[in-house]
Amino acid sequence: MNASPIAELDLLLGNALSEISAAPNSAVVEQLRIALLGRQGTVTAQLKLIGAQPPELRKEFGAAVNHVRDQLTDALLDRSVEIKEEEQQAQITAEKVDVTLPGRGRHKGSLHPVSRTLRRIEKIFTRAGFDVAHGPEIEDDFHNFEALNIPKNHPARAMHDTFYVSDETVLRTHTSPVQIRYLETHTPPVAVIAPGRVYRCDSDVTHTPMFHQVEGLAVDSDISFADLKGVLVFFLEEFFERELPVRFRPSFFPFTEPSAEVDMGCVFCDGGGCRICGHSGWIEVLGCGMVHTEVFRQVGIDNELFTGYAFGLGIERLAMLRYGVDDLRLFFENEVSFLRQFA
Repeated sequence: MNASPIAELDLLLGNALSEISAAPNSAVVEQLRIALLGRQGTVTAQLKLIGAQPPELRKEFGAAVNHVRDQLTDALLDRSVEIKEEEQQAQITAEKVDVTLPGRGRHKGSLHPVSRTLRRIEKIFTRAGFDVAHGPEIEDDFHNFEALNIPKNHPARAMHDTFYVSDETVLRTHTSPVQIRYLETHTPPVAVIAPGRVYRCDSDVTHTPMFHQVEGLAVDSDISFADLKGVLVFFLEEFFERELPVRFRPSFFPFTEPSAEVDMGCVFCDGGGCRICGHSGWIEVLGCGMVHTEVFRQVGIDNELFTGYAFGLGIERLAMLRYGVDDLRLFFENEVSFLRQFA
């Protein structure tokens, strides 16, 4: 004897609920939803049979089909929520960290090559009797230019490619302003170096918009160019830990007179000529000179009683020469494999 349509719906509901409750994951739940409630699903097919029932059974049968559909819809939603919670809990359990376990070995950090170079420079000059001074990186026009004999419209301003914060305020283009501030508050004799970040509008394999400089200054009653040469030769040989040929070429800087560029023998080819030194055997490393009388006038020092020398060098350039780095940008890209070489 055939079961009534209502009884068949009850059987369908019971079997479907069992399958839904046993569904192991979201994919199976979705498959059951399509098989039961999709366009070709089992329950959808029952809805199409309502019109085929005897008139007296249509209302009861239709209500039963809708009840089955609603029950299965709720069951599918509930099971989906349960599975999502189970998956989240499994993920939490899998990612749980036992904080009582001993720590794993980690790579030790190290100083950045620029920081290592800066510390080495400071150590050498402090051994030679120099103090270390620092100043603001946002500097006024007077200290960055005017006091260094670079008045407005001076051609030398074009050499600096300056970042202007305002008409009278700049990101300092060198650390020489620190020397001016130091002379404003200290009476000669003085010997000081001023390391720090400086900024210029430039960027390529040998230039970056931000880089590091060390400027040096010594003022006393009997300082000569020979003292300057002695200090710089001493510094270069201490820094590179070897004897080096050093030469001074006449040059121009607004704040020193006379001025010179300093070259040293190429540390890569020992002066024989290579790609690094342009096959000349020499590498330019810094600029220097005797302090201009106008600079002394700006800070109220009598140039009849005192003389002084100043010099400036790029920290990244010395780091590149010491460590054999051929692209300045490597210092600022924070590539771990590159930095790990200096551990």
